Amino acid sequence: MADKSITKTELVASIASATGQSQAAVSGVLDSLFSTVSEAVAKGSKVSIPGWIAFEQVATSARTGRNPQTGAEIKIPAGKRVKVTAGSKLKAAVK
Repeated sequence: MADKSITKTELVASIASATGQSQAAVSGVLDSLFSTVSEAVAKGSKVSIPGWIAFEQVATSARTGRNPQTGAEIKIPAGKRVKVTAGSKLKAAVK
């Protein structure tokens, strides 16, 4: 399967074309969206766009892992990760 990723530039151009807004305006809105989501999740808040996507911070416990090259055990410290959940509309669009 070929890599069919879309870049931010392509996303901005597509949204600008669909809405009639300038690419600069759309880019500014996207930058603000990403910044707001990042700040909220970093503070521990859950950000949800119902039906589409949800972002939340989750804590991971310390655990023991293995180095895949050597097989040696390594200690993985506890930390925080971001959990991204697809909503029903996004899941339906993929089917």
